[in-house]
Amino acid sequence: MAAQAPASAASAMVVTAPTVNAVAPTVIDDLPANYAANMDPATRAQVERGRYVARLGDCVACHTAKGGKPMAGGLALETPFGQLHSTNITPDPETGIGKYTFEQFDRAMRKGVAADGHNLYPAMPYPSYAKMTQDDMQDLYAYLMKGVAPVHQANEPLGLGFPFNQRWGLKLWNWMFLDDTPYQADAGKDPLYQRGAYLVQGLGHCGACHTPRGWGFQEKTMTETSPKGEYFLAGETVEGWRALSLRNLWTVDETVKMLKTGQNSYGSVSGNMVDVVQHSTQYMTDEDLRAIGTFLKALPPGKHDKPMVVAAAGGASGMGAPGASAPAAGASTPASGAAVDTTGGIPASIYTTRGGLGYLQFCVDCHRTNGNGVPNVFPPLTGNATLQSEDPSTLIHIMLTGSRSAQTMAHARVWTMPGFARLNDEEIAEILNFTRSSWGQASKEITAKDVASLRKSLDVKVDQSKFETPRLADMLKEKNADQLVQGARLNIQTHELLPKNVGNALNCTSCHMNAGTVADGSPYVGVSAFFPSYGARAGRDITLEDRINGCFRRSMNGKPLPLQSEEMKAMVAYFDWMKRETKPEDKVEGRGVGKISRDIKPNVDNGKRIYDNQCAACHGADGEGIKDAAGKWVYPPLWGDMSFNIGAGMARTYTAAAFVKRNMPIGFHGKFPLGQGGLTDQEAVDVAEYFSHMPRPDFPDKVKDWPKGGKPADARY
Repeated sequence: MAAQAPASAASAMVVTAPTVNAVAPTVIDDLPANYAANMDPATRAQVERGRYVARLGDCVACHTAKGGKPMAGGLALETPFGQLHSTNITPDPETGIGKYTFEQFDRAMRKGVAADGHNLYPAMPYPSYAKMTQDDMQDLYAYLMKGVAPVHQANEPLGLGFPFNQRWGLKLWNWMFLDDTPYQADAGKDPLYQRGAYLVQGLGHCGACHTPRGWGFQEKTMTETSPKGEYFLAGETVEGWRALSLRNLWTVDETVKMLKTGQNSYGSVSGNMVDVVQHSTQYMTDEDLRAIGTFLKALPPGKHDKPMVVAAAGGASGMGAPGASAPAAGASTPASGAAVDTTGGIPASIYTTRGGLGYLQFCVDCHRTNGNGVPNVFPPLTGNATLQSEDPSTLIHIMLTGSRSAQTMAHARVWTMPGFARLNDEEIAEILNFTRSSWGQASKEITAKDVASLRKSLDVKVDQSKFETPRLADMLKEKNADQLVQGARLNIQTHELLPKNVGNALNCTSCHMNAGTVADGSPYVGVSAFFPSYGARAGRDITLEDRINGCFRRSMNGKPLPLQSEEMKAMVAYFDWMKRETKPEDKVEGRGVGKISRDIKPNVDNGKRIYDNQCAACHGADGEGIKDAAGKWVYPPLWGDMSFNIGAGMARTYTAAAFVKRNMPIGFHGKFPLGQGGLTDQEAVDVAEYFSHMPRPDFPDKVKDWPKGGKPADARY
């Protein structure tokens, strides 16, 4: 079977300041296909089949070091006993497997014994590969010898200490635990099930991560039919990640979608599964993916599995007990007993608990207040298998170190969740407990000690920037906590809570992200200390209330709030709380949106390309924004009637460019707290020129602006 061909490279583009960011994301297939030009058709066909077998076994993911040559080894593998490195499996005769006979190769794959007789560690999943058919083994050998270019690269020395560096002990391990019997077909099952069982038990080596381990760190069972078959694929914790139970987890269609694209209706892959999808399963044939899904669906839920959340009403197929209806697409299904706000399925405790306010501040921009996420961009929390797991390892791991989506043909753009290690252990525990109580099923609370323990075992990188982000959770300590929380809500849900004052789709946090606490994202931190102050646009000193109403009239194309209204008082109180110790003469680190050189000349054609590649996923292909299944705005339009009007600051090219440079796109890399920024100055100017000059509502009062001069050169009017 021939694997899919890699996507063609994006065509070259001429830009003012060339950079890879402007190029459409492209999936790069790094599985070698180095075939001799004079290879005869029969051999070529066998090598092609072997390449697909290598794909099924995901050889390239483990045998390629970061930044290294494919199949040349050197990738560090963490074990409970120390570090191992994958070996060179290119046909280099000195440092690789070039001198291996087929018999020696077959023995290494089935029994874990190298050509020179030394035993391999079962980090190489030979107990699973032992189930391969002889034909697949022959094809794989042909591919590695004739389809991969030899790379001369010595293997890394063994990184285990005594006694685990004594390989003779592996002979005893094999004697006790290795069953090298090839896959045995079950005549009572249909061919699709049989194929799925063969792939899951053997080449896919799914049990290496998903089956619980015994006292000798062996998989408790290699098949579902053994005396301990109830443990097969029932879930295990590996390298700080919780590999969930795969038994009867999803429908066949949902499993196929996850393995093909890295996402399905209930989440996306994380941890080591990112590499599995990226290098292996996305390239499998649809028939093989359906076979895997059919086999996994047929496994009865184990007694160690956690029941999945299901909705009361029917909807799209997804995770759930057999015959149960799954949550409808876009619907929010909080955990049993969780109180829900009547406005859009939002957990009520989001406004009353430290964990809820922490989620509101750091998670809502991507996962939304109702936990629905953003289709094809950020995963939903409703029905998310990671939140259903009793073991919180994956949740804590992701919060500390971040995560990234798999790059697949269906989703070439990689989305990144940054690590939140800058938050302390107690804060992380509070946020995760809120998410689990709202959208998961967990009886045991995560403690700060749990977070500290995993933090200690991981290579956690902490953002050391100077900007100190105020914590919304601390508002609960204040005497006017209710008023402050109302102020935060008015900033986050502005167009919902103030429909008479907002005429478009914007909320305050559309620009002032993370509830106004992001450095260089026009944060509210310290801002009220600088009012009253001179406003060049008004030509006079203005108050904080004036400034707030200026946003309602210009950015939000609406009407001003009454100065004595409870809403205005709440917003001012919220700003005052963020003033902290700031004095009028102080300079607040991270205040404003920064600056960008006006010497940069915009290239609007390149700006459109950047918009298509980096912005359209959230703001729509034609700037129309994104709505959820209920018709509510998720991300606002960037032009058109529901966007900011011509009088807003974002309508100015270089102001918009400075904002984009530091804050867009989100989910681009690991920067705290939104993975934001990443475009060059030139790219930011190009895309800002493109979207800021699109049609948008006019602002009749513009004739009164800048009465004393000082109109910016890049102003739209």
